[in-house]
Amino acid sequence: MYFDSLHAALAMEGHGPFVWGAYAITALVLLTLLVSPVLRARRLRRELAGDIRRREAAAGEGGYASRT
Repeated sequence: MYFDSLHAALAMEGHGPFVWGAYAITALVLLTLLVSPVLRARRLRRELAGDIRRREAAAGEGGYASRT
């Protein structure tokens, strides 16, 4: 498919908004699928680090965590 100009390529004989909109939605979904697990893993690491710090602090005070 060849176009005479950039404007013609973007317009695609009236179908451009639908085509480019579909590309944009697809790109957004793919980006979300790529970024979401990374953010979730970071959050989990932070939560686990906080749990470890709390357990170590409780163990140092002779609390319940030292018996588990």
